Amino acid sequence: MINLKLKDGNIIQVEKGSTVKDAAFAISSGLGRAAMAGKVNGKRVDLRYVLEEDAELEIRTFDDEDGRHAFRHTSSHILALAVKRLFPGVKLAIGPAIEEGYYYDFDKEGSFTAEDLVRIEEEMKKIVKEDLQLERYTLPRNEALKLMEDMGEPYKVELINDLPENEVLSFYKMGEFTDLCAGPHILSTKSVKAFKLTQVAGAYWRGSEKNKMLSRIYGTSFPKKNELDEYLAKVEEAKKRDHNKLGRELDIFTSSDLIGQGLPLFKHKGTKILQVMKRFIEDEEESRGYEYTQTPLMSKSDLFKISGHWDHYKDGMFIMCQDPHGHGDLFGEDVEGEVMALRPMTCPFQFAIYNSDQHSYRDLPIKMGETSTLFRNESSGEMHGLTRVRQFTISEGHLIVRPDQLEEEFRGVLDLTNYVMETLGIKEDITYRFSKWDPKDTHKYINNPEAWESTQNIMREILNHAGIDYVEAEGEAAFYGPKLDLQMKNVHGKEDTIITVQIDFALPGRFNMTYVDSDGQKKHPFVIHRTSIGCYERTLAILIEKYAGAMPLWLAPVQVKLLPISEKYHDYVEKVLAEMKKKGIRAEMDGRNEKIGYKIREARNEKIPYFVVIGEQEQETGTLSVTSREKGDEGKIDMKSFIERVVHEDETRFNYHFAEKDNKEQN
Repeated sequence: MINLKLKDGNIIQVEKGSTVKDAAFAISSGLGRAAMAGKVNGKRVDLRYVLEEDAELEIRTFDDEDGRHAFRHTSSHILALAVKRLFPGVKLAIGPAIEEGYYYDFDKEGSFTAEDLVRIEEEMKKIVKEDLQLERYTLPRNEALKLMEDMGEPYKVELINDLPENEVLSFYKMGEFTDLCAGPHILSTKSVKAFKLTQVAGAYWRGSEKNKMLSRIYGTSFPKKNELDEYLAKVEEAKKRDHNKLGRELDIFTSSDLIGQGLPLFKHKGTKILQVMKRFIEDEEESRGYEYTQTPLMSKSDLFKISGHWDHYKDGMFIMCQDPHGHGDLFGEDVEGEVMALRPMTCPFQFAIYNSDQHSYRDLPIKMGETSTLFRNESSGEMHGLTRVRQFTISEGHLIVRPDQLEEEFRGVLDLTNYVMETLGIKEDITYRFSKWDPKDTHKYINNPEAWESTQNIMREILNHAGIDYVEAEGEAAFYGPKLDLQMKNVHGKEDTIITVQIDFALPGRFNMTYVDSDGQKKHPFVIHRTSIGCYERTLAILIEKYAGAMPLWLAPVQVKLLPISEKYHDYVEKVLAEMKKKGIRAEMDGRNEKIGYKIREARNEKIPYFVVIGEQEQETGTLSVTSREKGDEGKIDMKSFIERVVHEDETRFNYHFAEKDNKEQN
């Protein structure tokens, strides 16, 4: 017998040579039936993995990430087998499980059509019914290469060639289908009872535009049909909330092929929302002691060479070279002349401002803020709507602090970001990631292991003192220091970074930033890089999706829509409009010669917080017939009282979602 220590600390005994599946049944029959994969001493394994000695064991079901991964990884193999049966000449690339399902990349002449997906799904159903077992085996590298060459799979050959010479490679066989794969997988195809192919997209091999464009088929799968139905319903709702669709329908932003991808055009409504957000942030930051700067949008490359961005980030920058012969500006570095670059960040510019004066320890902390427009050369495949663009604006700030001020000021930044997230109404949607360097990737990071470990320990201690619930992620740090990332999922389940707070141990020394300490010695400060609302474009995208376009009144581009019943009331409505604008209310009049019912429907579709109908009775009594987006028809309200109400909601940044939640909790 061998002893297996379970996750809860209990120990069970099973016969030596038992499988992980046997152990799952030994724990309980229900767990045995639900098991998808296992973990033995921290390593993910199949259910048929044989247990030969004492070990720590975890059983994974579809409710666990590892269990879903095994289930959906098997689904991707079912997809690949179906494609190979229907399109024998197709070459296989990769087919992993992902958070919401799986995909497989294929090299096929021409793309897959909607009709193709229907045929592939039907073939997948046949494969599921065939109850094909998934069998794992290994081969030495040379035999693995020969197998893939004989099968005519060049992408698999390339993957194997990139592995070490002595690597032993694992394969999974499923019927007539064999794939190079690390696994794990579920035992057979019969468990994949509910699946759906969701879309076809283009994907460059290995994510590089230099490589061939492949056809990627996405899908998702569940053990039960009702779970799939619930997921597909959620996806449909997400499509309705997708900011890229909704933002255009609500006239917030647009784009132009003449201008280029990743360069959104904000229309009047979108510009107004951004203006309100920027004023909110700038006023709040100045009240907390930030001094605002304005710095150039470009610089000589010398600046970025000092900062290290040239070595670590150049591929993500837009670089220009001024032609000394007077023929205009040329892109690239292969010509004579002064090399310039559009800025991907503002920190080196603000460091130059700091260095323009001498500083004493008494001057610190110095907190500089800027509403910064930045430029990053994102690849075409990465860009989407407002979440990833080539030109964007952030609430950028840098705090120059003494070592003894570091924790207090870091926590002050956290207090600011928490306040901003609460005001926007998204604090409960935020998760925290402590992003560290990867010591094995010294090309990506400044190679100073001692400084990295010291700074990461400082940040971890600060986060623990602050009571932050975070996960650690290796390889996600900035090249000059660790960071705290505030993460949030969009409506499609993809996680994006909203806000970052970074501790920089490197750049103050590179720029020779100093202060005279109390002992009379010059010393390098720490720098905290931070945003408070993040990238305005990305945050706006999140808010559009969060509120399905129905922005809280303080952010709404139009707060009140005035709807005269007929043209004879236009003069009176103009007076009401003037009173509202005098009080700072963003109001508009719909003076079109249309029926009132049509105007009301239009106002509802625009998701305006209030619309007001004005006719003879309202004109005679000085009232307004008010309908609110949340409460519906509120009847006639005194004009002065209504204006005061809207002003109060605007000034207090009232959020009806919070009000609804508070009311439910009180009841």
